[in-house]
Amino acid sequence: MVEQLKQGNETAFKNIVETWQNMVYNTALGIVQNAEDAEDIAQETFVQVYQSIGSFKGESKFSTWLYRITIAKALDHERRKKRKKRFAFVKSLFGEESQVVVHPPDFHHPGVVLDKKEDAAVLFNAISQLPENQKVAFTLHKVDGLSYQEVSEVMKTSVSSVESLMHRAKTNLKKKLEEYYKDRN
Repeated sequence: MVEQLKQGNETAFKNIVETWQNMVYNTALGIVQNAEDAEDIAQETFVQVYQSIGSFKGESKFSTWLYRITIAKALDHERRKKRKKRFAFVKSLFGEESQVVVHPPDFHHPGVVLDKKEDAAVLFNAISQLPENQKVAFTLHKVDGLSYQEVSEVMKTSVSSVESLMHRAKTNLKKKLEEYYKDRN
């Protein structure tokens, strides 16, 4: 399919989208935690795949390349969102009518049953507060189910680095969740 897409075959592109759209959407959703944003990121990802397929040299698996694009798009989205919030906050400091509104995450992840949504939303909120590399490693391994080896390929780092990121992520999440549940009781 990749070779056909490189030759401009639209059917190959349609097949790639159909094959990988759930993975791309779920990965984006794991990072941005908003269904509409994840859909936008998925669309941006496939546009980039179409435009950049010529640069795919096959040195890694196609799925690894696709994860990299998805994660880059999702992290760029998060950075833009943070800049917008900071700008809105600064505007509000100077007397503009702009108000910073903090919304709880719009949490509708497939695979999370209804009665677990509150706990899952708390977990995903805690994940969103992790440093970027920890968030990516944790999302790829625990949410998307990739092995440490696959995560290391996507993140272009060593397996031992992924292990370290996962250990720090779990430690940080445990602290955040303990604080949350301690404050609730």
